[in-house]
Amino acid sequence: MTTSSNSKYSSCPVSKIFNPQFQILHFLSNFFLLGCGITLGIVLSFYIKGCNLSLQISRLSVSEFSGNTTTTPTTYPTLKNYLKPPPVMHHMDDKELLWRASMAPRINEYPFNRTPKVAFMFLTRGPVFMAPLWQKFFKGHEKFYSIYVHSNPSYNGSDPESPVFHGRRIPSKEVKWGGVNMIEAERRLLANALLDIGNQRFVLLSESCIPLFNFSTVYSYLINSSVSHVMSYDERSPVGRGRYSSHMRPLITVDQWRKGSQWFEMDRELALAVVSDNTYFPLFQEHCKRSCYSDEHYLPTFVSMEHAGKNSNRTLTWVDWSKGGPHPTTLVRNYVTVEFLKALRNTTCEYNGVKDSNVCYLFARKFLPGTLIRLLRFAPKVMQF
Repeated sequence: MTTSSNSKYSSCPVSKIFNPQFQILHFLSNFFLLGCGITLGIVLSFYIKGCNLSLQISRLSVSEFSGNTTTTPTTYPTLKNYLKPPPVMHHMDDKELLWRASMAPRINEYPFNRTPKVAFMFLTRGPVFMAPLWQKFFKGHEKFYSIYVHSNPSYNGSDPESPVFHGRRIPSKEVKWGGVNMIEAERRLLANALLDIGNQRFVLLSESCIPLFNFSTVYSYLINSSVSHVMSYDERSPVGRGRYSSHMRPLITVDQWRKGSQWFEMDRELALAVVSDNTYFPLFQEHCKRSCYSDEHYLPTFVSMEHAGKNSNRTLTWVDWSKGGPHPTTLVRNYVTVEFLKALRNTTCEYNGVKDSNVCYLFARKFLPGTLIRLLRFAPKVMQF
């Protein structure tokens, strides 16, 4: 048999071509090659798809961080959003609030333009009944202050509020006169005020407090002050050292025990220290009860021990203790005269190293609601607002 030269079997003997075993082996080899090709195709297909997916993810990531998408600042916070304080009425408990308020930047230079503000913190039973007077005081200075009000939780807010106090009440708890929960309330006020990075000075006031000067004078006095104003002195009597508990040793000794006015003013550094204090304050919570009166001893003792070098040891709030007793004089309508208010404004003390400064008290208490009409009448003449 003659075989054509271009036949695919030209190189094979005729006997092999028609050999059944040869045909089976030939079929299996072709099937194996086909399977390898299919497997290789599937692998390459998955590899190419994986590369495309990785490339898409990479492109998406680059475009997101380069600002090429429509992502809003709420997804990627800007500095402005980060610095914005939370709403005054929030859902943080005290533990979370104090922890968040205790945070402070380690770099003193601010990467943005800021206007320092004064935080006016009102510790009240119910309404701020001197609100109309404060309304005149704050008018036109909205960028330079913040207001926070801690009232008794039982107060239902039924009294009409002046616009500057509207919506400025913080989450509050019950406070009893002389109790350690008074200090807890003060720390709560400080913590809420610290959440606003713009607040640089912090003043504690009550519903019976009034300003003795116009806003510009008060603001300049506080912002430019080189020290805080927490009254602290050693009282060697039953109402001073006599309230000390020996259980506070060794962290606080009787020689370190101090007394002072509850009504303070402080800078941001001291405010941060107060809300961060986990050493001395727990001692007061445990051992300063009943007739101890934490509100007269915690801050004076703490500041004297830890921050005496930057404290004036005096208060900026005038109170009349001339009659003696556990409570200051309550000021009724007949007390309020032009001469009386001028006398409160003209006292002598030290301010930023100047010993003969004629401005010592910026605020005064304890004024009853019945004095409001006279105060509103005399404020333009005396306080000039």
